[in-house]
Amino acid sequence: MMLAGLGLAGCGGGKDVSKLVVGTEATFPPFELTNAAGEIVGFDVDLIEAIAADQGLTLEWRNMEFDSLIAALQSGNIDLAVSGLSITEARRQQVAFTEPYLEAGLVIAVAAGNTSITGVDDLAGKVVAVQQGATGAALAEELKAAGKIGSLKYFPNVSVAMLEIANGGAVALINDRPVTEAYAAQRPGAVRILPAVLQSDAYGFAVAKGRPELLAKINAGLANVKAAGLIEKLEAKYFAAAATP
Repeated sequence: MMLAGLGLAGCGGGKDVSKLVVGTEATFPPFELTNAAGEIVGFDVDLIEAIAADQGLTLEWRNMEFDSLIAALQSGNIDLAVSGLSITEARRQQVAFTEPYLEAGLVIAVAAGNTSITGVDDLAGKVVAVQQGATGAALAEELKAAGKIGSLKYFPNVSVAMLEIANGGAVALINDRPVTEAYAAQRPGAVRILPAVLQSDAYGFAVAKGRPELLAKINAGLANVKAAGLIEKLEAKYFAAAATP
């Protein structure tokens, strides 16, 4: 991870787009996580660092709660949110998204020994875990309102939500498919992922509205690294073996 460009420019018009503060929630492997050396690493980190290098940008990383990222963009405390952010219409009302870089989707995970949950219809009256502020939480809230889920438990990150399932405090987690698959691969026999994709979506990076120059730079860099085959290389690195750097 590169920790250059520590000088921060003020927000508003004329902001220096060459030195960016990047906000992330680094407990979302394989996209963002903290390694043994205390560095923020992962799929998204490699991708945005490559984009930054392509566009002559320097980055400073800030680890924060996932559900504070959009507010931090709006207040100017960060320039860019890089945290496995699904592109949704609700979020588009608050921030500007880059072009998508990865297709994802929401799935249900249960404890490996739980054979009674086979789909959404089995969650009625049950407790379901979700990550606060994530698209899985939004979908779960819709399902709860429709009477398809009993109650929800909110957690700051996926790892503690998974522990709640293991401890019996919740029967299932609704979460992003790639992250759930990586968790399952790293902990064989811990969880079982149901095959149905509940909702398709795509990941993008987010910037504050009113920063078209920055958005254009990130999109240009993304197009260049995509054309160079970086997405496929990162998929092989992080997904094939569910690697934890």
